[in-house]
Amino acid sequence: MSEEEEEKEEIGEEEKKASLLADDLASLENYIHDLFSFSPLPICFVSPIGVMLEINPAFEKISGLKSYELIGEPVEILFEKNKIKKVSEETLEKGEVEGVEMELFPGKENNVPIQVFTRVRRDEKEDIVGYFLGLFNMSKIRETQNELKKSQVALMNILEDTEDSWRAAEEEKKRTEEIIASLSDGLLLFDKENRLSLMNPQAEKLFGIEESEFIGKSVLDFFQYSELRPLAATLGRKMERLFRKELKLEEDFILEVSTIPLMLKGKNMGYLVVLHDVSREKIVERMKTEFVSISAHQLRTPLSAIKWTLKMLLDGDLGEITKDQREFIDKTYVSNERMITLINDLLNVTRIEEGRYLYKPVLQDLCKLIRGMISSYEPEIKKRKIVLSYSEPETKVPNLKLDAEKISLAFQNFLDNAIKYTPEGGKVTVKIVCDKKEVVVSIGDSGIGIAQDQQERIFTKFFRGVNALKRETEGSGLGLFIAKNIIEAHDGKVWFQSKTGKGTTFSFSIPLIQNI
Repeated sequence: MSEEEEEKEEIGEEEKKASLLADDLASLENYIHDLFSFSPLPICFVSPIGVMLEINPAFEKISGLKSYELIGEPVEILFEKNKIKKVSEETLEKGEVEGVEMELFPGKENNVPIQVFTRVRRDEKEDIVGYFLGLFNMSKIRETQNELKKSQVALMNILEDTEDSWRAAEEEKKRTEEIIASLSDGLLLFDKENRLSLMNPQAEKLFGIEESEFIGKSVLDFFQYSELRPLAATLGRKMERLFRKELKLEEDFILEVSTIPLMLKGKNMGYLVVLHDVSREKIVERMKTEFVSISAHQLRTPLSAIKWTLKMLLDGDLGEITKDQREFIDKTYVSNERMITLINDLLNVTRIEEGRYLYKPVLQDLCKLIRGMISSYEPEIKKRKIVLSYSEPETKVPNLKLDAEKISLAFQNFLDNAIKYTPEGGKVTVKIVCDKKEVVVSIGDSGIGIAQDQQERIFTKFFRGVNALKRETEGSGLGLFIAKNIIEAHDGKVWFQSKTGKGTTFSFSIPLIQNI
C-alpha cells in the first residue's frame, strides 16, 4: 500500500471516530435534556446577565407560569431584586451557591418559601456561559415547622400549667398538712386496706405514741399494742361506721370516735378517724348531774312534806276550811305536784346519765301494761271529748323483759302528749303490732303537730316546740328525752312522723330478743 493510500485510510478512521464522538455527544445532550425536563426539582438555566434561557416543567409548576412566559425574561421578576442579584454575583464568582432561603413572588399572596441552589456552566474553553438555578420548595417544611412551633408553644403552656398546678397542689398539700397538724382533734387516716397512712400530732399526744412507729400497720395490728388496743376494739376488725362513739381510756380520759369513709367516684378509698377529747365536758356534765341529783333530792323531801300537809288540810284532818281557803289550797297543791313531777323528771334524767336507770327488768305482758295505762286516762279523754281507738294483735304477744315502772312512764309520756296537744273532738290512736323480730307500739294523734325545723331537737332535754308552748305553758321538756332513753335501755328504737296542723305519730319498738 502506498503512502497516499495509508494517509487516506488514516483520515477515514479519524472521520469515523469524529462521527462516533459527535453521535455520543448528541446522545449525551439528549440525555441531559431529558434529565433536565423530567427532574422533579424546579430548574432553570440563566445567562450570565441574568436572563432565563431554559426552564423545566417542575419550574413551570412551582411558578405557575409557562415556559414561553419566562424564557427571555430577567430572573429578577421571580425574586427579590437585591437577593437574586447577590446570588448571581456569588455564583459567577465562586461557581455555586447552596441553600439560600428566599421567596418566590415575594410580597404577593401566592409567594412560596424556597431554598436556592446554583452551579455555573462552562464551555469547552472554560468560559462561563450561564448557570443552573434550582429551587427547593420549603412550603411543607415551613408548615411542619409552624405546626411544631405551635405544638412547642402548646406543650410549653401545658408544662407551665402543669408546673403551676403542681405548685398549687404542693401549696395546698402544705396548707392541709399545717391545718391537720394544728387541729385540736386527733386524726388517723387509713387506706382502702385499713392500713394507717397518716397520724397528726394531736393523735400522737392522745395515745402517747409516735406516728413513724405505726405507719403502714393495719387495725388488726393495733391489737398488739396496749396503747391502741381499746381504739382497735372500738373501730372493729372491718372498720365500722361510727359517729361520736365514746372511748374510755381512763377514768377521766374519754374520747369521742367518728369514722368517715373517703369516697372517690363511688369507690371507698379508705377511712378518716376523728378523735375528739370530751374528758372536760364529761367531768363538767358529771358535776352538773351530781348537782342536779343532790338538789333534786334535797328539794323532794320538803315538797313531799308540803304535799302531805296540804292533803291533810284538804281532807279536813286539821279542821274545817272555808270555800275560798280550799280554792287557794287546791291551787297550791296542784303547783306542788308539778314541782314534785319536775323533781322526779330531773332525778330520772340524772339516773339516765349515770347509766343506772333500769332497776327491775322482768318478763312482762306489754299489752296488759298499755291497756292499764289507757284505762287510767279515760276520765281525761272523756273530759276533752277525744276519740281513742286501741288495737293489738289477735295472737298473744310474747312476754318481754321490761322494767314495768319505766316502760309505763315512757308510754305515759307519749300518750299524755297525744291527749294534751289534740284539740277537743280530735282522735288518738294506739296500735300494737308484732312480727318475728320485734313489737312495735304506735301512738298517733290529730293534734297540732311538730314544725319541720324543730323536729331534730324533739328528743333533747328541756326542748318544747313553739306551738306546744302556745297551747300548754306547763311542762319541763324532759318527757320525750326520758321516754327515748327508757326505750333504748330496752334495746329498742324510737321514731316519729309529724306534720304541722295534721298530727303526730310516735312509735317505738322493742326486740323479742333483748340484751338487758
